[in-house]
Parts: sequence; structure tokens; C-alpha cells
Amino acid sequence: MSEQNATDAAASSGELKLAGLYAFKEGMATVYNDQGEAVPVTILRYEPWFVSQIKTEQTDGYTALQVACRPRKAKNTNKAEKTHLAGAGFENGAQFVREIRQEIPADAKVGARVSIESLTKGDEIRITGRSKGRGFQGSVRRWNFAGGPASHGSKFHRRPGSSGNRTWPGRVMPGKKFPGHWGDETVTVKNVVVVDVLPAEGVVMVKGPVPGARNSLVKLVRG
Repeated sequence: MSEQNATDAAASSGELKLAGLYAFKEGMATVYNDQGEAVPVTILRYEPWFVSQIKTEQTDGYTALQVACRPRKAKNTNKAEKTHLAGAGFENGAQFVREIRQEIPADAKVGARVSIESLTKGDEIRITGRSKGRGFQGSVRRWNFAGGPASHGSKFHRRPGSSGNRTWPGRVMPGKKFPGHWGDETVTVKNVVVVDVLPAEGVVMVKGPVPGARNSLVKLVRG
């Protein structure tokens, strides 16, 4: 299906086509292209997202579409969430509320369903996700420090070494590389190719690995 046909199909079904979408990471697999070559892909599961707010320059200082996914239980929400997301069809709020910064489409309205065909086969996209947390790590593993001599008698093996300053400024400067929590940070991968989009199954396949753990939410944006 061509991009124009996909746009027409989305419009006819009442779905809104945006500059990107959000999906949940499932895992990795292997598919074969038309040349018979094995291509490693990450399987992303798309669940229905609905426009919950339209942000404009006049009211918010920038243009974006806020989208929401998965109804929340009544006991886990509050009145503000219920009121804000009622127009999008969420009686008790939503588990996930995100936004996509872009120009506002002419047919955009609150409650419109975001089409999985916002992305098409062959698109180059940016993928943003939360990397896996690897717990507390030393400076050698976390920052690839060389460490000291491994021979017997050395008092400096895998320690970070000196970190202070003189009387002035008399403190450790911000950003100093120390042992600490490795991972669990926002990571963006650019120029990722969309291998295939399967609307009937709600599946998006992209080439190569994607940051994050299984079932984690990732953002996919064209350009």
C-alpha cells in the first residue's frame, strides 16, 4: 500500500495520521527481505492511542498533540484526570499520557484515534526509550576507567582515584564520573528503518535493537 493510499485509508476510517506514535517493546526476531537476507528486527506492539489535548502557540507556547492510552481504574485516578481525559473517551483517566510535537493537522480533534499507519514501511525514524537499569556499578564498568595495576602489592586496582580539588573551589565539580546507578536513562537511537507495519496485528517492526526492557514504552518519530 502506498503512502497516499495509507493516508486515504486512515482518513476514511476516522483515524488520525501523525508524525509518529508510541508502542510497547515485545522482543526481537528475524525476518527475511526480498533478497532472502536475514534482517534482525524488534517487534513493537501498538495499542490504541487517542488525542486527549491539542496544544497551540496561543495557549501553550508550542504546537503538539497530547495522546492517551489504556484506561485507568477508578480507584487509581483523581477528579482532575477524569475531567481532562473525558473528552478522549477515558472515563477514569489513562495509564499513559504523552505528546508528539508537530504542526496540528487540519482534521485533528480531541478523541480522534491515532492510526498505526502514521509510520510506513521504509521510513527512517528516531526511537526514544528508557534503557535497562543495571544497578550500582563501579567506575571501571560504568565509565570504562582503566583502573590501576593488577599486580600484587598495588593499592589501586578498580577504584576511581582522586576526585577532589584544592582549597578553591574546595568541592567536587558537578558531572564528575563516579560509581553509581548504570543505565535507567533516556536513550535515543536515530536513523532506524521501519521494516514493516502490520495494522491488522497492531505490529510495527523496526531494524535492529531498541532501548528498554520488554513491555516498556518507546517513542517513534519520523525524521
